[in-house]
Amino acid sequence: MKKIHYWFLSVCLILSTTSCEDYLERFPLEGPADQSYFANASELELAVNGCYKGMNFHPSDGMPTQLLLDVCTDINWDRNNSAMQQIGKGSHDSNNGFVRSVWNESYKIIGRCNFILDNMNKLDGKMDATLYARYQAEARFIRAYQYGYLIELFGGVPLVTKTLGLADAQVPKGTKDECATFVMNELDEAAKALPTSYDARNTGRATRQAALATKARTALYNEKWDVAATAAKAVMDLNINKLHPNFGELFSYKGQNSSEIMFSLQYLKGTLTHSTPQNFLSRNAQGASNKVPGQMLVDSYECTDGLSIDKSPLYNPKDPFKNRDPRLDFTVAVPGSNYFNFKFETHKDSVKTINYATGARVDNQDAIHAFATYTGYCWRKYTDLTDKDDRSNSELNIILIRYAEVLLIYAEAKIEANQIDQSVYDAINAVRQRVNMPAIKTGKTQAELRSIIRKERKYELANEGFRLFDIRRWKIAEKLMNGNFLGRIPKGLLATAPAIDANGTPDYSNVPNKADMRVVELRIFNPNRDYLWPIPYIETVTNKVLTQNAGY
Repeated sequence: MKKIHYWFLSVCLILSTTSCEDYLERFPLEGPADQSYFANASELELAVNGCYKGMNFHPSDGMPTQLLLDVCTDINWDRNNSAMQQIGKGSHDSNNGFVRSVWNESYKIIGRCNFILDNMNKLDGKMDATLYARYQAEARFIRAYQYGYLIELFGGVPLVTKTLGLADAQVPKGTKDECATFVMNELDEAAKALPTSYDARNTGRATRQAALATKARTALYNEKWDVAATAAKAVMDLNINKLHPNFGELFSYKGQNSSEIMFSLQYLKGTLTHSTPQNFLSRNAQGASNKVPGQMLVDSYECTDGLSIDKSPLYNPKDPFKNRDPRLDFTVAVPGSNYFNFKFETHKDSVKTINYATGARVDNQDAIHAFATYTGYCWRKYTDLTDKDDRSNSELNIILIRYAEVLLIYAEAKIEANQIDQSVYDAINAVRQRVNMPAIKTGKTQAELRSIIRKERKYELANEGFRLFDIRRWKIAEKLMNGNFLGRIPKGLLATAPAIDANGTPDYSNVPNKADMRVVELRIFNPNRDYLWPIPYIETVTNKVLTQNAGY
């Protein structure tokens, strides 16, 4: 498969012949002069490719933003005492570097898209009309996608839709609803000109169904239930994307070409790689184990009978990972499992383990290393054995949109609109039965289905960057992000199952040995502040009409 080859738009010649002040006035987007671009279709293609390239932004540890966001939630933790870990524990402010990086890079991408959309009219009527419309739609899609992320992180943001000079730099925030409406309208327009598939040379570009899915996501996040359901149904009716039969394979090289994947960040050695395996992998696998899931995520997964662990007769506290939803083992490396050809065991007395590749017993770094996973678990998604010898240079694509999410969007939107019919059950059960979990039976109330869909999103989408948006829009972050982030008992197991609530959240109050669990971090969440990130301080200083979010 040949992926998009991204190219940077160089500004070296411009900078060498133009003063800094003149450059800022004439070329505010770090791009070439609008007087000369675009001269031909090839230049336009390179510019659009540059927008895609911008989406592969790595704000921390050589990892894309989407795989870092869950660190700011109840299911993930970063050992590095980083800027994003400060968000997770509630100690961040408006000078937070991670927040600033996400803001800056998002607006860089938006600026590149604006430059294209402002200047590509020079080629109108001078190149293939279908291709012209497609490139325009791709730029509009990417810009809308970035705004969709920004408004969920920051609320209302400056809605910049054209190239700005210094005289135009003072831009106030639009409301979140105004921005969301813009995003959805842009995606509608983009969908009209985007194809449903590409040839091998153009793999990785936005499709019509990716635009519709992004519209559905934006509508769901902004409680526009009918719009979300309609857009998701439009994707379903295209009948192009299908669930991949093997859930775990989706996040490996074998699954990269699956029809379930609707849009992904493209990587290619020699062009662009990421360091996800190095951050996720265990110490025996020579990883750093510095992004790790917690005990509360592990305990939230159901048993294979479809019941939570506090209600299922299949749950055995002495063998807690047996008879569980297969997505647990596909998502998280749990003790006793085969992880990168080692028996993964984090009990602190397990000083030796098995190297399955050689059959030898070896020192168990996952128990004795000072920086072994602090929670007793590691992430399994996006850890492919192919990357064993080059863990910091993975070319495994990172999925941004997949068909399972579309089905869950459709189901949730219909549930929240109280338009519950067979199609809701069909969508949920398609996702569940892909991993052989029992189907949800009809006759559920709206509240029961709301509980089911929230848990399904947690099980299905963990470590893919959706959790932060979910716990915010459901207004449960203040409960989940206040208190201790917990790891396993270092030398034992929980005596009994914790109680699992309607959102799939464990409560350990009645577990006799709960005090033995490892307290990884104490977290604080201020509901009057932390449902939004702060606008970076430097932005409010330089843009006088830009108001800060409450509490910062």
